[in-house]
Amino acid sequence: MQSGQIFIGGRWQAPVSGESYATINPATEAESALIAKGDERDIDLAVRAARRAFDAGPWPKLPAAERARMVWKLADLLTANLDEMARLETLNTGKTLFDSGKVEIPFAAEVFRYYAGWATKIHGETLALRDNAFTFTLRHPIGVVGAIVPWNFPFLLASWKIAPALAAGNTVVLKPASLTPLTALRFADLCQEAGVPEGVFNVVTGPGAKVGMALVRHPGVDKIAFTGSTEVGKQIMREAAGSLKRISLELGGKSPNIVFADADMDAAVRGALTGIFYNKGEVCAAGSRLFLEEKVHDEFLSRLTERAQGLKVGDPLDKATRMGPVVSAQQMETVLSYIRSGQEEGARLVAGGDRAKVGDGKGYFIEPTIFAGVKNSMKIAREEIFGPVLAVIPFSDFEAGVAQGNETFYGLAAAVWTRDVAKALRAARAIRAGTVWVNAYNLYDAALPFGGFKESGFGRELGQQGLDLYTEVKSVWVDLA
Repeated sequence: MQSGQIFIGGRWQAPVSGESYATINPATEAESALIAKGDERDIDLAVRAARRAFDAGPWPKLPAAERARMVWKLADLLTANLDEMARLETLNTGKTLFDSGKVEIPFAAEVFRYYAGWATKIHGETLALRDNAFTFTLRHPIGVVGAIVPWNFPFLLASWKIAPALAAGNTVVLKPASLTPLTALRFADLCQEAGVPEGVFNVVTGPGAKVGMALVRHPGVDKIAFTGSTEVGKQIMREAAGSLKRISLELGGKSPNIVFADADMDAAVRGALTGIFYNKGEVCAAGSRLFLEEKVHDEFLSRLTERAQGLKVGDPLDKATRMGPVVSAQQMETVLSYIRSGQEEGARLVAGGDRAKVGDGKGYFIEPTIFAGVKNSMKIAREEIFGPVLAVIPFSDFEAGVAQGNETFYGLAAAVWTRDVAKALRAARAIRAGTVWVNAYNLYDAALPFGGFKESGFGRELGQQGLDLYTEVKSVWVDLA
């Protein structure tokens, strides 16, 4: 990984502007790396390289089995370099080393292995429609894919786009979040090591408003895969309309976590903690609205509050740490402003509510925060906070719980906790969300599609549906008359 450089056409090079910026370690507030500050000119170079690699290069024409082996090799290299990738991710994001090294980078490697298996299974269909015609479909790679990823799961969410795109025969230009580009840049090294042909994978770093939108607007890009905020997703839709390029959007969430009175309380408390405090709440599918049936509300809240207050907030490289800092000073201020809003609107603060005191006082640490007495109309229940802040809302019965859970313009994920199978299935059907967990939270698998309803976006990543985003279907009619 070359300091202050970008990766285009299989080579490291300085950005056209010659400018760079420093990333900040959110746990120490110290500079961690020098990153190239790309702009529209660098995007143009990267797209042209990806275009050449697709139109005239070997990648789309390789036998599917060879592409499969290459994608699998990338998974092996991720595994071989697991410790380094995990430390880079933690250094950039503030997530615990356990989360990076035991969960997210291994999951990313598994995503590459999963889609390596799909490379040889992309096929069309023969349709026996008429005696005097031979009709069939073909599946082709779309072309040049622009992948834009956020800062909360920098490499994992990149893998959800890169792996299926490459397996299907596309070329990729990756725009990582400006705060967290280190693992994307290190992965470019691994692509070189694996022998990925020049131009098949490219990385351009820099501010999203310039670099990301230049990628969206570029006429040489055939598809944009974006994960990020709903506001930016809407802007991407508007910009992409100019060239009618394909887009898929995985956007925000304000996910309901609904606990019925007959649930396993111990499991549900653990699930509620995981749902909101995993990755310091910087999760698009975070269970940030906890609905508790009135019969168990007080007991559950008491147990949850005690557990939350016992979470160790601190150095993300320390094995004992359960919650690191949020990603940046700006994000810390945003989260603290939401906490103030909750207090001003009359919600009852029962845990946390301030910066966490860690070491010498440096770092963007926030206490695990819980509000009770929240109403769905409050700002902390309507807007995505993207931090360790939980809104607890009581409900009276099944219908009220599901209705209140659906009372949001988001629809990314949800969970229900109950021992009653029929109730669980009724709730899973009634909740308008792309993923519904039953007696669990934050579980994912490379084979299971993930995406949103409503303003949480459209298109599905992972699974076969994730692969479909990176192919075009062509119908062929051969007249035999």
